[in-house]
Amino acid sequence: MPPPAPPLRRLAATAETLIIALVGGTAFALLGFPAALLTGSILAVAAAALLARPVRVPVALARVCYIIVGILLGSVVTPQTLKGLASWPASIAILMVASLCTIAVTMSYLRVVHGWEALSALMAASPGSMAQVIALSSELGGDLRAIAIVQTTRVLLLAAGIPAGLALFGHAAPAIPMLRGAAGPTSFSEIAIVIAVSTATAFALWRLRFPGGLLLGAMAGSSALHGTGLVQAVLPWWVGSASVLVLGAVIGSRFANTSWRLLLGYLGAALGSFAVSLFVATAFALLVARWFALPVANVAVAFAPGALDTMMVLALALHLDPVFVGAHHVARFIVVTFTVAFAARRMVKKKD
Repeated sequence: MPPPAPPLRRLAATAETLIIALVGGTAFALLGFPAALLTGSILAVAAAALLARPVRVPVALARVCYIIVGILLGSVVTPQTLKGLASWPASIAILMVASLCTIAVTMSYLRVVHGWEALSALMAASPGSMAQVIALSSELGGDLRAIAIVQTTRVLLLAAGIPAGLALFGHAAPAIPMLRGAAGPTSFSEIAIVIAVSTATAFALWRLRFPGGLLLGAMAGSSALHGTGLVQAVLPWWVGSASVLVLGAVIGSRFANTSWRLLLGYLGAALGSFAVSLFVATAFALLVARWFALPVANVAVAFAPGALDTMMVLALALHLDPVFVGAHHVARFIVVTFTVAFAARRMVKKKD
């Protein structure tokens, strides 16, 4: 029998990846683990990738799920939620300072302890801007393998560790009803409006090359409709759960084509830099939670040095306030984007 055609192999790999994600998410849910679907699918797919299984998630499917999750995030916004935006400028300003401190301290750690050269250390220390970091590293000559392993390990540890840490210290977030309005009859016309508007705003940000644009754009459109009270309908719970599983598989699949030897070779730098960045972020988060009497769970995810889209999905999985978390991560993204790009180009220019 001839070998299967490449499209069939890709389809089989995708099906296997999604099944692994489903098994991992279901197992964690049965164990009562916080954010079980996201964390379980990430760890299961990452383990399969390290065992050389052909894990993959089609880009088109991932994009659809980013839009769905954005719609779900926006559906928990109410007119009352929007009134709280005026009280957050101080914590956002502190987050900007925290982001710069995190980059400086983590970069110094990689250079002094592990002997990394300046550009690669800067790229690896950049919190939550993986797409930009990989692009800059390719253009300017950083060590792509080392940077990718450190960045991906941090995202994985944050996504798996934050829910467990919050539960361990008794700071599980108060539930925000994800299916608001589901008690009454579902309005299919309202759902169609939400999908159309959210998809349009998602593609607008995506075309502008805004990182996390699909998720944030969909969230913006959905938030506008729900926050102004124009619509009440939300997507079915099973649609959101399936999308979270897929995005967990996307994160876990980043370990594909990574050998154990290569992973172990950079493991010390990955774990050490993660610990340093987490320590700095935690110190600032505790100050903000204490000074402004904000929920610890919301502040923890808002200040976590992880990828914007991953932290937003985590906010959904933990039933946190998506507007609070999103506002802080967007502010951090802006600061990190311009700071890292400027510093990296200066390093290369100086070296030349």
